[in-house]
Parts: sequence; structure tokens; C-alpha cells
Amino acid sequence: MYLTKEKKEEIFAEYGKNTQDTGSAEAQIAMFTYRIQHLTDLMKKNKKDQVSERALVGLVGKRRRMLDYLKEKDIERYRAIVKKLGLRK
Repeated sequence: MYLTKEKKEEIFAEYGKNTQDTGSAEAQIAMFTYRIQHLTDLMKKNKKDQVSERALVGLVGKRRRMLDYLKEKDIERYRAIVKKLGLRK
């Protein structure tokens, strides 16, 4: 399995306040980004996998909405997470 409990805790520790901080916007965006990267790699191998493509599009939309929320609430946190994750905007 690509997403183990240890990997989740590592992501939450790095981007959230601690390993139990699963609700912060930064932690959720980081988790979405990790899952998007995994599905993107999967789609490169299996171009006709429509179920994974649909899941990928859904995750990208969730991340976009979360980023829009963060941008509206606190622009500095938004800029920091985008820079840290290497996202475009």
C-alpha cells in the first residue's frame, strides 16, 4: 500500500502542528498533493484507467478548493504552503 500510517504521520508532522493535526488546511493540502502525485504516476502507466482518472480529477478539485479557502482566510499561510509544496501559484 502506498499510503501507510507512518507516511501519513510524517506528512502531518511536517505540514501540520503535530502528528495528530489532521484538520489543518496545510496538512490536508499536503496529503492531497501526495495522493495526486501517486495517482499521476499511476495514470502515466495506465492511460486507460478511467476510475483512477476520475479520482485524480476529484482530488485536484478538493485541493484547489482548500487552497482557495486558505487564500481567502490567510494569504501568508497560502503563500507558504504553495512555496513549500512547489505548486504553481
